[in-house]
Amino acid sequence: MRALLALEDGRVFEGESFGAAGTRVGELCFNTSMTGYQEVLTDPSYRGQIVAMTYLLIGNYGTNATDQESTEPHVRGFVIEELSQIPSNWRAEESLHDYLRRWEIPGAQGIDTRALTRHLRTRGAMKACLTSEIAAPEEAVQRAVAAEGVVGIDYVREVTTPNVFKWDPDDQLSRKWSLQSEEPALPPIRHSIVAFDYGMKRNILRSLRQRGFGVTVVPATTTAEQVLKLNPDGIFLSNGPGDPEALPYAHDAVRGLM
Repeated sequence: MRALLALEDGRVFEGESFGAAGTRVGELCFNTSMTGYQEVLTDPSYRGQIVAMTYLLIGNYGTNATDQESTEPHVRGFVIEELSQIPSNWRAEESLHDYLRRWEIPGAQGIDTRALTRHLRTRGAMKACLTSEIAAPEEAVQRAVAAEGVVGIDYVREVTTPNVFKWDPDDQLSRKWSLQSEEPALPPIRHSIVAFDYGMKRNILRSLRQRGFGVTVVPATTTAEQVLKLNPDGIFLSNGPGDPEALPYAHDAVRGLM
């Protein structure tokens, strides 16, 4: 099935649809990772965006439940040059095509991602429309122009944790993966910190614990007064999706903590 990727400046790329059929609009950006496409898909900081991978072959090791950086994928669309039709890895549970189709996320392969990346590097990130339904390029471009983008949009409220929780209290999720029979032990907790979840992937929390931090995760809307009552040794502010200017509650909390 034919797929179109139409940018708001009028540039159009044609490819082949995979994953779910349909039409999605959002800010288009690129990622230069050679591996870790499932981690990219499930990174909350990509909420509201269409992501293009610059590496040539994507999907070759499939997907699995262990490698997720959150409970679900957050991208609105996925753009690649070539899809590996047969995943080959002993940990694979599902192909990338089936994974995107299950989560109702459209993908496009056969896109000249080198040309697309050069265009975005020159012109900057911009709104785009990824579709397998719209046949006319001009209509797809207009859908991109009319899209909301990320400026002034608060996506953080959609991805932040709803509750305060202790990360990995049993020290089972943060251990470094190893083929050896005994996984290396984690260091003792030397400092307790509070991490604001503005759209944080799990590997950030794993990395903090591996360096001797005990982490309490709090929702993005938590106030400075609520955090100070926890008496932490330090504060961690995560990255996240959308426009930072659209988060007055975050500004107030950081100002209060400082």
